[in-house]
Amino acid sequence: MVETLPSDSTASSTGVRAAMRANRGKDTGPELAVRKLLYKRGLRYRVDARPLVDSRRKADLVFPGDRVAVFVDGCFWHGCPDHCRPAVRNADFWREKIDGNRARDAETNQKLLAAGWRVIRVWEHEDPDRAADEIEREIRRWRAGGFRRDARASDR
Repeated sequence: MVETLPSDSTASSTGVRAAMRANRGKDTGPELAVRKLLYKRGLRYRVDARPLVDSRRKADLVFPGDRVAVFVDGCFWHGCPDHCRPAVRNADFWREKIDGNRARDAETNQKLLAAGWRVIRVWEHEDPDRAADEIEREIRRWRAGGFRRDARASDR
């Protein structure tokens, strides 16, 4: 049986469509690796959660009491300067999509910072141990400065 693309699909082929649909929005390998290391270090967090209750945007890891949001960004989807290669097919579509993702990331950072949150972004290609070191260092620094708040407090 020959598979055909739905009329509303922007994919250039059925193979491309299948690959894009297989991409995970959460619980990716890099996220799981970082989460496992942080958990082993005694750090607890929320997964795929909204740091700001009035925003639909979610962070991969949220430390509510510390007001730290962690994003593990995929190289393709977030336009990694080292690994993102321009698409050959549907180049305009993908350039606009990735540029839009980057703009949304910057806006998310700005909103979180304005609300008193710390934002940590790591690339999926980064060594998980180094990423966990950076996250742990920031959390411990924040806590040592006495900035921890009640994790149940509202962000409204």
